[in-house]
Amino acid sequence: MEIFEGLVDQVNSLLWDHVLIFLLCGTGIYFTVRLGFIQVRHFGSGLKALFGGMSLKGDKADKSGMSSFQAVATAIAGQVGTGNLAGPATAILAGGPGAIFWMWVSSFLGMSTIYAEAILAQKFRTKDKNGQSVGGPAYYIEQGLKCKWLACVFAVLIIFALGFIGNMVQSNAIASAFNSSLGVPNWVMGIVLAIVTGIVIVGGIRSIASFSEKVVPIMAICYLIGAFTILVMNYSYVWPAFESIFIAAFNPQAVVGGGVGIGIQQAMRFGIARGLFANEAGMGSTPHAHAVARVARPEQQGFIAMMGVFVVCVIVTVTALVIITSGMKEWDATGRVGESFLSIFTGQGITVTQQAYTYVFGHFGSIFISASLFFFAFTTIIGWYYYAETNVRYLFNSTSVVRIYQAMAICFIFAASLFKVELVWKMADMFNGLMVLPNLAALLLLAPIVINVGKMAGYGTGVPDSELEAGR
Repeated sequence: MEIFEGLVDQVNSLLWDHVLIFLLCGTGIYFTVRLGFIQVRHFGSGLKALFGGMSLKGDKADKSGMSSFQAVATAIAGQVGTGNLAGPATAILAGGPGAIFWMWVSSFLGMSTIYAEAILAQKFRTKDKNGQSVGGPAYYIEQGLKCKWLACVFAVLIIFALGFIGNMVQSNAIASAFNSSLGVPNWVMGIVLAIVTGIVIVGGIRSIASFSEKVVPIMAICYLIGAFTILVMNYSYVWPAFESIFIAAFNPQAVVGGGVGIGIQQAMRFGIARGLFANEAGMGSTPHAHAVARVARPEQQGFIAMMGVFVVCVIVTVTALVIITSGMKEWDATGRVGESFLSIFTGQGITVTQQAYTYVFGHFGSIFISASLFFFAFTTIIGWYYYAETNVRYLFNSTSVVRIYQAMAICFIFAASLFKVELVWKMADMFNGLMVLPNLAALLLLAPIVINVGKMAGYGTGVPDSELEAGR
């Protein structure tokens, strides 16, 4: 196991310290510039598309696809998970408060990247042998690039990255949180998750879409209410928290102290890595949901896809602020001298977020995070399962193979509750990084299609948003 963990560390170092930081940011910068800062100029269009279509009981999903809101709810279900609650904690401890700044950068640039993913997903959507709408990177790689082998490589990677390893992260985090707050044995939560997941996924796309549109808005609102309550109680530390984020992004030692050994590259590495895990822009996951959205024009789904990243960024930010302000407040209360406020936190991953809430809410804070994480991570399990299943169907086009995959996925969800949290996160980073490579290659090579759609819609021509939304 130690040899395997060492190999994973080496791969992650190569991917995240030397390759993906530049590829992800470079791709985001490229689309941001070529699409005329679409995430800024059409931010209003995205908000209107998101809230205009919001519903807890929309049109039923069927073989033709799902509604635009159901699609973004399914996408957000995948995006809003452990990465939003445990991700900021692991980023702050490993990269300092400055890592949050780089998570913001990742999100801003990722909004243009995910727009491109949604456009290509819509343009190359197709139907399987059962007449069901399907789409995603494997489809636009095969049809757009005419590269079947690369499409198959992506499909295999995403099955492992999300369907198996990614969902292990979610299951592991839920089990750890309930064990920490309520003393529930990890294996018990593993069994509960496996059973509930099986019930939802057997219902197929209709069940997944219906589940997502109902649960996602409610869970996000409840969590934000709890987080803002803490920020109000910690109001005197909110501005210092923002200062620490900006200062530590470029001078980490000024905030965490020289003894901690956090550098700018480390802040960037963990900020962008956790940013990707949180918003999934460029990773190739959310296009599976956006591909099956029933919209009049591809760019409409592109607008709403950007809002998924924005929602994730808001949740990540308030989580980070709760952790930093609570840490500062507790640090002041203990009268510690010569130490960083990060020394207050003794746990790892989700337990750090629980500690931050406990400092303010007492034991209820730990329970609140456990409950929030259950819904956040469980919806992610459902969303990621759907993405992986789409690629199982792409590779094998067989219902019997899908059933086998369902059984394997459920077994992995149970087994993950017994794993070491550090190794699971490292494996998730590795497989996420590997699946990014073929997707980014496709995005850049097919960029002319995305840019052409943008030009046809009036980007860069001065056409007002109101006319674009009216289809003029």
